[in-house]
Amino acid sequence: MKGAQNMYEVFEKLLQKFGVTTYQVSKATGISQSTFSNWKQRRNLISGDKAKIIADYFGVTVDYLMKGEDTETKYYLNEETAKVAQEIFENKELRVLFDAARDANPEDLRTTYDMLMALKRKEQNTDDDTGC
Repeated sequence: MKGAQNMYEVFEKLLQKFGVTTYQVSKATGISQSTFSNWKQRRNLISGDKAKIIADYFGVTVDYLMKGEDTETKYYLNEETAKVAQEIFENKELRVLFDAARDANPEDLRTTYDMLMALKRKEQNTDDDTGC
């Protein structure tokens, strides 16, 4: 049962880090809030399938979710690329970009990020001008 408690502690840290609630994770993943409650109260252990879904949601490995440490191979091969990708992931509106190629170089990711942020600012200014 220790693993379940450890996993839930990591899960709670991820919730805080990304500023989301169990309700939001539930809606995005299809995992019921009662399942999260059962994990928290150590009534049930997490299944491999659900661990993968949650890990993917937060952009971490299952190993990290379960143990709080990452012993699996990193997704991005270049550390700078991983840093830029993390910035994109932490921006809720840009998470869709995680379909990007695994071998993307950091310059390409940074350019994409900067372009999308410029478009977002332009959109916000347009909305402010029209009163929307």
